[in-house]
Amino acid sequence: MNSDALAETMAKATLVLGDADAIAVSCHINPDGDALGSAAAFARAAVAAGKSVVLSFGEPFELADYFSLLPLDPLVPPAEFPSAPEVMITFDAADRSRLGSLAGASSAAGTLIVVDHHVTNDGFGDINLIDSEASASAVLAYELLRALEWPIDAEAALGLQMGIVTDTGRFQYANTDARTFRIAASLVEAGAHPESIGQMVYENSPYPFLSVAATVQQRAKLEPEISLVWSELRAEDLAAAGITRVEAEGLIDYIRVAREADVAVLLTEIADGTKASMRSRATIDVGALAEAFGGGGHARASGFTTEASVGDVIESIRDYLREL
Repeated sequence: MNSDALAETMAKATLVLGDADAIAVSCHINPDGDALGSAAAFARAAVAAGKSVVLSFGEPFELADYFSLLPLDPLVPPAEFPSAPEVMITFDAADRSRLGSLAGASSAAGTLIVVDHHVTNDGFGDINLIDSEASASAVLAYELLRALEWPIDAEAALGLQMGIVTDTGRFQYANTDARTFRIAASLVEAGAHPESIGQMVYENSPYPFLSVAATVQQRAKLEPEISLVWSELRAEDLAAAGITRVEAEGLIDYIRVAREADVAVLLTEIADGTKASMRSRATIDVGALAEAFGGGGHARASGFTTEASVGDVIESIRDYLREL
């Protein structure tokens, strides 16, 4: 979306949101820091602006420990989310299916506003505030709140900063640009403490996580002929350590450090199949790879879920990479 179109869409969104008495806020299922950080921050500012707000996301309705940093007073289980909200806004959901059980509410909404930065998002809302050049959906959430002139207090700033920090990989991914740093600086000025995010998101795992990480690293396989390093996380690993899959998030970062491979893949065994998390260093677009398997994401970070087994998934990924 070019700058003129983005400005026009922003104006439409601010008009609808400014006139709304009640706003239903959502994000994608299994939310990451950008999804729920953006949604919670927006909800916080909307409440401060005098709006009636409800916030939720589709099942599984589970929260990682670090989300305790966020202002979550409006958060309700998806069963309590309005079935046909007058105004609904979604954050970081690349398509309607990513809303899970709230997809129906999005279809029934009087006006649906989609805020997202995924290049694969074709726009499924009435108003689509989509900018693939934004490093995080939190960037767009910040700019939307500024356009609305709604207050961004310290707690809202922390949510937006969480979105930026997590989606830029602590400001080290290629999507980190001057726009990102300017907004991050403004959020620090508003009261967001970077050390709180760093400690809770990246330094807050239970002790048994270390054994799981060691197992996953020892299981890693390098396939230099297709520039791939991959490993798997099995249900038995989590059961033996006594931790949940949510508590084991972030293991892909332990795999992607291998400099011999451009693509890193972590395959996690789940109840009904396999979850794939993928990262790329520079040359291979793992967003396109994920899209080929019904998922999505970005060129350097993406993922998908499938009913196929780990063995079948990794063979399919090998086949895809061999054809490049």
